[in-house]
Amino acid sequence: MKTGRIIGIITVLQRKGKVTMPYLAEKFEVSKRTIARDIEAICAAGIPIVTSQGADGGVEIMNGFNFDTTVFTKDELGTILTGLKALESVSALPSSSALSEKLYGKENIIPLDKNIMIDLSSFYKDSLSEKIKLLKQAALDKKCVTFHYYYNKGESDKLVEPIMIVFKWSNWYVFGFCPERNDFRMYKLNRLWNLKQTEILFPQREIPEKKLDFGQHFSDEYIISAVYEPDEKYKLVEEYGPDSFTVREDGKLYAKWGFCDYNNAMNWFLGFGDRVEILEPEEFKQDYIKRLKKTLEKYEKNK
Repeated sequence: MKTGRIIGIITVLQRKGKVTMPYLAEKFEVSKRTIARDIEAICAAGIPIVTSQGADGGVEIMNGFNFDTTVFTKDELGTILTGLKALESVSALPSSSALSEKLYGKENIIPLDKNIMIDLSSFYKDSLSEKIKLLKQAALDKKCVTFHYYYNKGESDKLVEPIMIVFKWSNWYVFGFCPERNDFRMYKLNRLWNLKQTEILFPQREIPEKKLDFGQHFSDEYIISAVYEPDEKYKLVEEYGPDSFTVREDGKLYAKWGFCDYNNAMNWFLGFGDRVEILEPEEFKQDYIKRLKKTLEKYEKNK
């Protein structure tokens, strides 16, 4: 919650003027040493903070430093707090309401943006919060983690150096270095279980810029054309947008897209059942037909 605390310190100094270190430490429930580090961070950000000793000493923003009326307007703070509120959906620690109360008291809590609701959790909210908490601490402590991982090729135990937690493609991942593969990898949190922090320390690694482009490994290796029934249009729009297909004279929808993974492509089309007709490539079409026949055989055996 360091970012939220720094925002809070700036706001308190703007509203109250000079305050003491013990006052800030008590208000934000941290040590005076932590407040001192936060003050250093604020100064590094370009806001000059002056500290003075003695009976009338304390911490204040340098006299004459040109601020607008406030560092943040109430609307701006509301937006910031809305973002912090979103993190509460996957964090065991409260942030937005606690910060607002510390800044303005119980009677003047800054309202969140009521036009926006963000929930970053999932059906595994309880376990997800614990995973994020453990991975965050392991990354800070530079300690490896172990977990059991499930993926399309099976399952296995992993030892990973956690570097950052990533929310992308509507899912949570841990980005880290896999010593076994000698490479950086992304692991979906809902697929990893039995997560534990070890005592194995790992070094600070130089991350190639291309590895931080998390979408770079997705390439359109499988180009597949198909025709969909008209009432499946909403699915195509949701996945690829309204300009991703053409409407034929018979009302059916023609589309030609690239898929990065063969299994993902197959599962995508199987989800449409008889509402899609694959045109090409022929090899994929025949594999699709085989899958449908195998499914039909299972039900025919039970008749």
